Amino acid sequence: MSEGFDRLWAELQPLGRNRTTGGYRRFSWGEADADVRAWFTDAAAARGLTVETDRNGNLWAWWGDPGPDAVVTGSHLDSVPDGGAFDGPLGVVSALAAVDELKRRGVRPDRPFAVTVFVEEEGARFGVPCLGSRLLTGAITAERALGLTDADGVTWERAMEQAGHDPARIGADPDLLGRIGVFIELHVEQGTALIHTDSAVGVAGSVWPHGRWRMDFTGQGDHAGTTRLADRKDPMLPFAQTVLAARAAAKAHDAVATIGKVHVAPNGTNAIPSRVRTWLDARAPDEATLRAVVDHVDAAARSAAAAHDVFHARYEESYTPVVDLDAALRDRVASVIGTADRPVPVLPTGAGHDAGVLASSVPTAMVFVRNPTGISHAPQEFARPDDCHQGVTALADVLADLLAEGRRGAETPGAAGRG
Repeated sequence: MSEGFDRLWAELQPLGRNRTTGGYRRFSWGEADADVRAWFTDAAAARGLTVETDRNGNLWAWWGDPGPDAVVTGSHLDSVPDGGAFDGPLGVVSALAAVDELKRRGVRPDRPFAVTVFVEEEGARFGVPCLGSRLLTGAITAERALGLTDADGVTWERAMEQAGHDPARIGADPDLLGRIGVFIELHVEQGTALIHTDSAVGVAGSVWPHGRWRMDFTGQGDHAGTTRLADRKDPMLPFAQTVLAARAAAKAHDAVATIGKVHVAPNGTNAIPSRVRTWLDARAPDEATLRAVVDHVDAAARSAAAAHDVFHARYEESYTPVVDLDAALRDRVASVIGTADRPVPVLPTGAGHDAGVLASSVPTAMVFVRNPTGISHAPQEFARPDDCHQGVTALADVLADLLAEGRRGAETPGAAGRG
């Protein structure tokens, strides 16, 4: 089992990696994305799986015939700019390695089974995270998705078409969604909770509510050397105050808020900016707290903009409410992985996942693999090989339990994944 994982990991690791930063730049419908999609297709086919691309660009590798009440596992292969190796790919590689392990054990699924790869999970190119799963479930409309643009003004419609797919077909897919009986996502831990335990794996309990808000500060571009301070309408000043306000609001509400992306126009050393466009990422344990954080930041931004005679506008680009993952499935997964003497840790997470999107439509659970650095979305993201191997074993155990559903019938709690 470890050899299969290690071989798959070695094959995938170089694809889309920037030699200068050591981070990954796997953006949807780009060259690196095509490379990792081809890698997945070949790896799945080598295991006798039949690969399909759905209308939204998500990949599905079926073991046997597709059908209803399927057990599905997987994650994503795209990355944030200069992201780490494990966020997303660990779940995909582990799923394929788990197939090897199930076959080694002689498991023959009594339910349909698939490994999936969701497109644009990070939202790094087109701004909306979990876009593939949002489209599948209808959480975002096809019209809005088609019009999303990247930093160069290329639309999702155009990029998808250039990658060889038909954008006219995108949108909610109730038939495909209806095939999923249960979804299990393995993911590297994005935090430090498991470091303080003797467990290499944990189980997710809930996903914090989170969202992204774009803020535009529009002033007056002018000459940096000839324009008096009193005559300036400089949007950089309210932007800077907003960055500080986001930190203060998060600290005051025991939440997290980050401004990590900014576009400045015209972006010249000797020019006063005419516009600053930035994005706020905010997350909190509950929705009321999250809204309070965002409202605090927005009020500070508006006040600062008015003080500098700058126009301010805010747009909500994405929002995900609190997600309580299926309790019966969570307990079932925890009981399979853990024991009475060593129960598996159950953890909340502030990170968004395709599992969180799917949870509104199908029973969903997540398995986390320990990250000794606690770092994610950066090249230092890491999981030890031994912990990865334990993650594969845990995933295979869970899948074997779920795939044996047909033999046990509906008497097991969470039977057919809908307990």
